[in-house]
Amino acid sequence: MAARSCGNFLDLASGELLDVPQTPRGLPRVMTLPGVITDGNVGIDADSDSTSSVSVERKIIVANMLPLQAQKDYGTGKWHFSLDEDSPYLQLKDGFSPETEVIYVGSLKVEIEPNEQDEVAQRLLDDFKCVPTFLPPDIQKNFYYGFCKQQLWPIFHYMLPMCRDHGDRFDRLLWQAYVSANKIFADKVMEIVNPEDDFIWIHDYHLMVLPTFLRKRYNRVKLGFFLHSPFPSSEIYRTLPVRDEILKGLLNSDLIGFHTFDYARHFLSCCGRMLGLDYESKRGHIGLDYFGRTVYIKILPVGIHMGRLESVLNLPSTCNKVKEIQEHFKGKTVILGVDDMDIFKGISLKFLAFEQLLLQHKEFQGKLVLVQILNPARSSGKDVQEAKRETYSAAKRINEIYGCPDYEPIVLIDGPTPRYEKTAYYAVAECCIVNAVRDGMNLVPYKYIVCRQGSSFLNEAMGAKPDSLKTGMLVVSEFIGCSPSLSGAIRVNPWDIDAVAEAMHMAITMSEAEKQQRHDKHYRYVSSHDVAYWARSFMQDLERACKDHYDKRCWGIGLGLGFRVISLSPSFRKLSVDHIISAYKRTSRRAIFLDYDGTVVPQSSMAISPSPEVVNVLDALCNDPNNTVFIVSGRDRTSLNDWLAPCEKLGLAAEHGYFIRWDKTSEWESLAADLDWKEIVEPIMKQYTEATDGSSLEVKDTALVWHHQDADPDFGSCQAKELLDHLENVLANEPVVVRRGQHIVEVKPQGVTKGLVAEKVLSKMVSNGKAPDFLMCIGDDRSDEDMFESILISGSGSGQSLPAVPEIFACTVGQKPSKAKYYLDDTTNVVRMLRGLANSSDSKSRHSTHLQVAFDNAFW
Repeated sequence: MAARSCGNFLDLASGELLDVPQTPRGLPRVMTLPGVITDGNVGIDADSDSTSSVSVERKIIVANMLPLQAQKDYGTGKWHFSLDEDSPYLQLKDGFSPETEVIYVGSLKVEIEPNEQDEVAQRLLDDFKCVPTFLPPDIQKNFYYGFCKQQLWPIFHYMLPMCRDHGDRFDRLLWQAYVSANKIFADKVMEIVNPEDDFIWIHDYHLMVLPTFLRKRYNRVKLGFFLHSPFPSSEIYRTLPVRDEILKGLLNSDLIGFHTFDYARHFLSCCGRMLGLDYESKRGHIGLDYFGRTVYIKILPVGIHMGRLESVLNLPSTCNKVKEIQEHFKGKTVILGVDDMDIFKGISLKFLAFEQLLLQHKEFQGKLVLVQILNPARSSGKDVQEAKRETYSAAKRINEIYGCPDYEPIVLIDGPTPRYEKTAYYAVAECCIVNAVRDGMNLVPYKYIVCRQGSSFLNEAMGAKPDSLKTGMLVVSEFIGCSPSLSGAIRVNPWDIDAVAEAMHMAITMSEAEKQQRHDKHYRYVSSHDVAYWARSFMQDLERACKDHYDKRCWGIGLGLGFRVISLSPSFRKLSVDHIISAYKRTSRRAIFLDYDGTVVPQSSMAISPSPEVVNVLDALCNDPNNTVFIVSGRDRTSLNDWLAPCEKLGLAAEHGYFIRWDKTSEWESLAADLDWKEIVEPIMKQYTEATDGSSLEVKDTALVWHHQDADPDFGSCQAKELLDHLENVLANEPVVVRRGQHIVEVKPQGVTKGLVAEKVLSKMVSNGKAPDFLMCIGDDRSDEDMFESILISGSGSGQSLPAVPEIFACTVGQKPSKAKYYLDDTTNVVRMLRGLANSSDSKSRHSTHLQVAFDNAFW
């Protein structure tokens, strides 16, 4: 069977994907100098991020839809395009400097015939700096109306397909279309991007695997992503069959933005539970370490465009509509709702709460009106139709019960509503209610606040005095993105009908002074945190996240959507077996330090004792009189002694170096330390063990270790942080170190580190006149970093322990940031490399012969 090329990323992503036509390369690639455009066929090698530099700063905004309006004149057959001034993607330009060139990549809201696409693409690029992605109709249908709307959108809004009547089951064909569409978007971005200088900002859940395609092509691309929808809790998200692919796609960004901390917290929890990633706050910025790259998390809700909304306030049509509405509802109080027609907006729940308000407070019957503007649905299907029927049915029933010939409690305005008309209703309404059961951001409350602030023209039209108080009350669901930023709003649980009814009553009966205070607070926030502020803040954080791109070496690993980039120090490289064997042969006095777990024995191995092959190779290395070999481990001395008993000349350092034995015939040496603190620590750790299912306590001679590897990831991590804080407080005056490692919290005496073991061994070798000319240290976790640092300092010439500079090989297991200069992939590679050293040793004892036979059988 012929092997498929790894370059065919689309095939590798999910098997047999849809047949995607080759993206035409008709657009100019990049502008290299003013007035000079390179040919679209100019290619860039996949391993290089080098290309000509542009003359101006550029931002590439990628979204599902371009900020354009399109209309075809069927008389002439010509297309007419115009900018969509209401699009936040267009408005965010205000956050960039005037010199910044902004290019948009996305789809059009209309279908363009294939024979027109080249001409339209060139027009949009020339006139609007827009690059259209023409998705084939079948891919467009399965991508947007299929996977995005039937799979992602419901699950991101906490709706699971528990039965066929509510939600659609996962369909891999729809997923393949999603990947195919993202690949087409990637092709378009690649046509225009200058990866060294341009910043790419991707928007929303339609394009969550796009970062993977771009990162594979350009390892150092400057890439930001912002999610405009909620991100569900891990219990919901983990039901998605392609959960890992999407998480890894997002993690190929440099900065990921969310509207609220809740959404970011859910994303981080998913990364921890499903990918085993931990996050930490770095000088106020949340960061995830992902194979040497730091992926930063941004939490900031999007704002509105103040100038755009204020210009509508001053339109004559708006002022005329305000007068008309005031006349129509004269003597009545208006509560306003503006919602898309979908199942998550809680419109019918809002009507039930309004009915409860009229029932409990009969004085409002005939005087209180709920105006509900229904925006057209963004999707279709039986759920939307059912929600619409329920909305109309509830409104009709309530109007029949509480209405009269000149009074209709609920006024439904359905269909496309002109912007000026919505603005007029915002300005007139005493209260605005957003009752969604789940929503991403929802800018309706922001718009309401600005419209209630009004303008001189609008105040005149409303008959208000210039110095009149500005008021406006908000009732908002606690499940929408803008809720945390509106501290003066009345927050409600939309499912609690009585509470929502009481909130509306409170909003319309509150004193005018308090209404003004709440409104002023909201207006200060909304006016200062507009869309330009949001864009500027996001881009500043993206620039900071990308500032060290060229300070590290990068290379990509992984196939398909599992691709990721390893980013490490320029001096960090894989240890060449030939290189170290050559150095080993040239030298005659060697010091070798080896960690145990994760280095010579796999960390995940059920058998914690070493294999016969490991024992044999260690024994062979020890039997070379030119070698001093030490196992330096956190394990207790009894276990190490039993497991490695055949290696009579092997040095052992147990419990991170508290106990040291130079060979099997010598006695264990121990550091002098006060261990009375164990009586304080052990009861505390037992308490946390009992309270944390899956955790355990390990009692060593000189240390106590609390393990939470088998506990719930979030709860275990939370308990570890609390235990760490608890122990640091009670042991503040004790001679101990409290540290948190990978799934552990450990308490041990001060001054006990693996680094001190290396220093002690090297010092003794020097005093015996056998200063080493070969130093090797291999380990896999944080405690081994002390050894790396120790031998690097000792062997660099700056240390006082060694008279001459030796050959130094500090090596970590796994590709990750480390003080070591080398890495090996896993324990198999470590043992194989040790075998090579043993075979090269001068010792010709029968141990070497036995080693050769054993390892030939095991590995070859």
